[in-house]
Amino acid sequence: MESLFLEKLYSLEGKTALVTGGAYGIGFAIAEALAQAGAKIVFNCRSSEHREYALRDYEEKGIEAKGYLCDVTDESAVRDMVTDIENNFGAVDILVNNAGIIKRIPMTEMKAEEFREVVDIDLVAPFLVSKAVLPGMIKKGGGKIINVCSMMSELGRETVSAYAAAKGGLKMLTKNMASEYGRYNIQCNGIGPGYIATPQTAPLRERQADGSPHPFDTFLMAKTPAERWGTPEDLMGPAVFLASAASDFVNGHILYVDGGILAYIGRQP
Repeated sequence: MESLFLEKLYSLEGKTALVTGGAYGIGFAIAEALAQAGAKIVFNCRSSEHREYALRDYEEKGIEAKGYLCDVTDESAVRDMVTDIENNFGAVDILVNNAGIIKRIPMTEMKAEEFREVVDIDLVAPFLVSKAVLPGMIKKGGGKIINVCSMMSELGRETVSAYAAAKGGLKMLTKNMASEYGRYNIQCNGIGPGYIATPQTAPLRERQADGSPHPFDTFLMAKTPAERWGTPEDLMGPAVFLASAASDFVNGHILYVDGGILAYIGRQP
């Protein structure tokens, strides 16, 4: 009986999930987890090439997914995508705002247009996509929005001023959406990944010419109680929790999946 209760609590059968930037990395892992829990998956890409690669990857996992070509910083394109999803699959039940970029440039060397590009993708886009799906969720009587935040929602670090500003803003957008739409049975929460081994973080894991670890890799091991990089798979369980009925009274929360970094002052040299 207990097993059946838990299975029902975490089931996403009959739900439609839109995962932005769900072609690879964190987005793909979250989409895979939601699909395994029963959800229908739709995702977006900005290039047809990436979309085709992603569809093959989903097929290899046994997942039927629908991929859209859509720039999530373009409000009109977002509206058209969401309208098409609603016409074909019904209202979006679960939105994962995952699409994002980072530019590691010292602030005094960063151009304003580079700063704006990061903020547009990492903060404005979640606003636009959420805005587009909220009416359908309200009409349907509920929904789940998961914003992929970051430890940089809490901490600063050299060279990531635009990313930290955007992710800090996304944390507060998450809290505000929870405040504004909780009355409609819509829960908006965030996942704050720690340092995850993805193509985006690959430069920080490269071996040096002499074979030694990258200095940041060494620093990270000393700062992480788990003493390892995270993997996209580490985010799968938290994503299913926040997308399911198990989190129906969790709202405006940022769930940090960071191996304990935010709890730890770091190892003494």
